[in-house]
Amino acid sequence: MSRRLAVVLTLCLAACAPSRQAEGPDLARNAGWHWEFLPAGDFDVAVATSPRRGDGTLTVYLEGDGFAYVQPNQPARDPTPHTPVALRMALSDPSGALVAWIGRPCQYTIPEHGRNCRTTLWTTGRYAPEVVDSLSVALDILKRRSGAGRLDLVGYSGGGALAVLLASRRDDVARVVTVVANLDLAYWTRRDGLTPLAGSLDPAQEASRLGAVPQVHFTGGKDRTVGTDVVRSYLRALPPGTPARLVEMPDFTHSCCWARDWPALVAGIGW
Repeated sequence: MSRRLAVVLTLCLAACAPSRQAEGPDLARNAGWHWEFLPAGDFDVAVATSPRRGDGTLTVYLEGDGFAYVQPNQPARDPTPHTPVALRMALSDPSGALVAWIGRPCQYTIPEHGRNCRTTLWTTGRYAPEVVDSLSVALDILKRRSGAGRLDLVGYSGGGALAVLLASRRDDVARVVTVVANLDLAYWTRRDGLTPLAGSLDPAQEASRLGAVPQVHFTGGKDRTVGTDVVRSYLRALPPGTPARLVEMPDFTHSCCWARDWPALVAGIGW
């Protein structure tokens, strides 16, 4: 009887637990944001926009890599994150400005909107040119809709790498803020003995084009996934005089506690 009860309870918990696919849209809609799937280049991307109105600058949050691997050598079938940290940060944005969030290609879209999705897009090619191009198209659409003239880009983890890559290719990015971002892929993969991200663009290789872009890069002192040294390696590649700051939070890990403390962190950098 106890074994049968345990099975029933397990099934109930699985059925009642929010799915990865549902968490993002539920969070957005419960906050009064608009959720949609936006055709952007080769992919359809999940987008959430705040109901705020204004003009000038649009702040766009870029989601992290998500659920890339089930095990080190077993890619996930769906990269939708277990916890959308960048979305939670966006929802708590205290600036009062126009705010939007963009998921990575194939996050939240499989299967119905998973156009052109393949596992390389969240493994070795997670920062491929077609990924950058797709997000840039999405930025164009959101910028046009909002009437904004400039963009602030905020990226969590791999979304931070993409924020830098996007800023290096656009002339309308006012500021870049990254959080625990892997900004030097060659250094990072070599340090940890990881498979090189063949097909991905490396933010550190684009650093020479970012000398005029103000940047703030947050790292966690207890982050065992990326680490402050990876960001320092990227900073060394920037041109002399680049207005870039490194802010290390000694007790923060890769996942904790960025979303929880985001309003205070934003206030701390004088945004």
